Amino acid sequence: MSKATSPSRKSAPPRQDVVRAEKLQAGYGGQGVCGVVSFSLHAAQALALVGPNGAGKSTVVKTVVGQLEAVSGSTLINGAKVDDRTLDFRREVAVVFDDDAFFPALTVEEHLAIVSAGHGVEDVEETIAAELEFFGLSALGKSRPYNLSSGQRRRMLLASAFVRPRSLLVLDEPEQRLDTAMRHRLATRLRAEVDAGLALLLVTHDPDFLATVATKALFIADTIHTMTPTQAATAIASENPHAD
Repeated sequence: MSKATSPSRKSAPPRQDVVRAEKLQAGYGGQGVCGVVSFSLHAAQALALVGPNGAGKSTVVKTVVGQLEAVSGSTLINGAKVDDRTLDFRREVAVVFDDDAFFPALTVEEHLAIVSAGHGVEDVEETIAAELEFFGLSALGKSRPYNLSSGQRRRMLLASAFVRPRSLLVLDEPEQRLDTAMRHRLATRLRAEVDAGLALLLVTHDPDFLATVATKALFIADTIHTMTPTQAATAIASENPHAD
């Protein structure tokens, strides 16, 4: 009788980088604002950039997604050179920075409808209703952004990132101007989406938010340090401007 053989195990395919930054120097006018940054980010990972105010975290993130030109180095998103004008980039990458970018004449619902319909969402009304409920804006759908508080406008901008498909989500201090309960709900949801395959790049000053969401971290300063989320949360706890 022939000896049974166990089936051969196929090696898992290498994980593709969603983002790869190689010796990236972020800055203005040819002058760097922090140390040189190198990292890779895969699906189902969340990388948090932390550090003191003014260290260059937002500048790094804006350089990664092509809103600022790099002083030196390079970034690839899904294996391609970053160009935020391309269809592939706009289809895969959702970005929310700390600015109130909205059309004054449009209501909250109309803002979300433009984003969701423009990205091929089928159940637009159902999707919008779900995000309005999540972000506590259901009663404000017919309001225009200039009639909202700064925190409500922040939630509207965050909702605009969730009403559309995305493989990479980039958030600059998403906890800003949110109350404690909303920060917790958002952090829990983001971590669930990361666990389901989302790649997340974020800047945060909130140690609790970071500890919930991040799978790895970089401390941004004149020298760049790789940290675990626990180490990063400890490092920023003493300078957290958002804790209640």
